[in-house]
Amino acid sequence: MKQKNLTTTILITIVLLFSQKTYLLAQTSETIKDYQGKVLEVIEEKEIEFPEQEVKQKYQKLKVLITKGEKEGEEVEIEVGTIPQTQNITYSRGNKVLINSYEDIDGNEVFYITDVIRTDMLLILFIIFILLATIVGKRKGFFALLAMAISFVIIFLFLLPQIANGKDPILTAILTSLIIIPITFYISHGLEKKTTISILGTLIALVITGILSIVFVNLTKLSGGATEEALFLQGISGKEYNLKGLLLAGIIIGTLGIMDDITISQTSIVYQLFDLKKDITTKELFKRSMELGKDHIASMINTLVLVYTGASMPLLLLFMNESRTFGEVINLEPVATEIVRTLVGSIGLILAVPITTYIACLVVKKKI
Repeated sequence: MKQKNLTTTILITIVLLFSQKTYLLAQTSETIKDYQGKVLEVIEEKEIEFPEQEVKQKYQKLKVLITKGEKEGEEVEIEVGTIPQTQNITYSRGNKVLINSYEDIDGNEVFYITDVIRTDMLLILFIIFILLATIVGKRKGFFALLAMAISFVIIFLFLLPQIANGKDPILTAILTSLIIIPITFYISHGLEKKTTISILGTLIALVITGILSIVFVNLTKLSGGATEEALFLQGISGKEYNLKGLLLAGIIIGTLGIMDDITISQTSIVYQLFDLKKDITTKELFKRSMELGKDHIASMINTLVLVYTGASMPLLLLFMNESRTFGEVINLEPVATEIVRTLVGSIGLILAVPITTYIACLVVKKKI
């Protein structure tokens, strides 16, 4: 047990120290210069050992051409792998890289690579996505892409700036959802009555999800600061963010992304069944629609669990390697956060099925 506690303390200390280092770098950013470059040649490559850490990793000496910055056009030599790293990228000729530099105690400018420039490959992947969406989805695929673009615009131009300026993350997320839902639903699925039904069902389910999030985040005493990203956010910006509010806002926005599919599908099921049998009773229509909805719920639950597990796999493996019991693992805040996020989101999505189905049944039977 002492070893486990010691390991946990070490891990927390590393994160805090790294966060502090990031904060200090941000405070002295005027002394750090930014460049972009291209690897011209791998001058030297070998494996070096760090006896203290008992690890080996690849060392490279690179010739790099500065392609952007005040030293554009100059060639510099950069060493990679001189300090132990958890992930050591191997570079090759032609790689585009991000570079920083600083002055050492002798006044010499020292260059180091901070990351690879991935923009070109990301653009290619995005183009493939757009082409497939429009070719396979045709008109609906195009409008779905348009709705996605609008969602991103609203999030980046409204949600994130509002939170960054100190506004309450939960209220901002709710307001953002109220803006995104009608706009994206009508663009993606048309100005139809069934779209309106889906919007209403989504809003009701989202309100329930928000309430559950607040209740269980408080009951489980989650702080929202259990991730490196949260610590880095506080350190780099120098601002005090409501991390618990950010966690709750993330749950709301994340759940919203899946509710579109749930509510639209259930509304369409009700309309299809009603078209096949106009004299069906409201009770029978609801029952038959829910039979199909149960399959949707089952597949959705499995999808959510696998998605969140995949996103948290490094964290889960870390704690499993520490020989902790299952109870100890799920009690740790980073894991508990993902559990609450998954279960609350799943509950909201499950409830969206009967809520939307019932509203759709009442509408098609002209009872509301």
